[in-house]
Amino acid sequence: MPGKVAPDDLLAHVFGRTGAADETVLQGPAEGEDAAAIDWPGGTLVVSSDPISLAASQVGTLGVHVACNDVAASGADPRWLTAVIMLPEEGVLDSITRDLDAAAREVGATIVGGHSEYVDALSRPLVSLTAMGATDRFVPTGGAEPGDRVLLTKAAGVEGSAILAADFGDDLGVADDVRERAEGFLSEISVVPDARIVREYATAMHDPTEGGVAAGLLELARASGVRIAVDRDDVPVRAATRTLCAAAGVDPLRIFGSGALLATVPASAVDDCLDALADAGIEAAEIGAVREGDPVLDLDGETVADPVEDDLYPLWAAADADE
Repeated sequence: MPGKVAPDDLLAHVFGRTGAADETVLQGPAEGEDAAAIDWPGGTLVVSSDPISLAASQVGTLGVHVACNDVAASGADPRWLTAVIMLPEEGVLDSITRDLDAAAREVGATIVGGHSEYVDALSRPLVSLTAMGATDRFVPTGGAEPGDRVLLTKAAGVEGSAILAADFGDDLGVADDVRERAEGFLSEISVVPDARIVREYATAMHDPTEGGVAAGLLELARASGVRIAVDRDDVPVRAATRTLCAAAGVDPLRIFGSGALLATVPASAVDDCLDALADAGIEAAEIGAVREGDPVLDLDGETVADPVEDDLYPLWAAADADE
């Protein structure tokens, strides 16, 4: 089954195998932490890598924003990128690099290197980006404290909606205007503007990717060692997302969530943070609370303790089987 490696396997085979010790590493590999933090003369260097392999449409755009989002969600402004492009065939490199260039310009980052090659075994392009940026205050995923409130910018399933519309829209039977609206969500994938505001208030921030908001909340809870309680009705979901998810039979809270930013902030700072986001024209809502207890997600009273699988993976598997 595709998806992230299970936390237990990461603990057994990854987190303890990091090469030579280096005292300048402030944050290394850890559950829920999507970026590393390295002490350097300019402050703290934040580094994150992410692949995009299953989305057939605008893979270069998604690749840049997903990698840069992790850096932004750690309190830094993305500045440099490297790109690895693996291609199943000739003829798509031009469109991918055009998208990479445009998305990098949008977030103010420079592509400084990478690698590209053709791989016969691939059925669709694979693009992996490493993003780097600097900050004076690293914000981890694991910084949430009991008593904090949980905020979400934009809405659940922003990226997943765009993928559903672009990759599966022909088979879902939804109106053309719904598909067009959802495909337009791709222009909102970046959370760099969101994070620049929220980082002034946050104890923790996290960029929900595969598995959506539900997976992101669980990862934040496990990284912080806290219980996070959320009511589904408090989580913003756009009308186009609801329509597409209903047609596809998937949960809006369990599809790719890039475009939204999860954050925990002290209760006393909630109003100021939400007001600052509103002043910038960014939708946001308070969706839950951080509590003491086992590191799990309490979603409408249901305890979610096991890693959340993304509901889009079975759709891609079915599409591949039909080819």
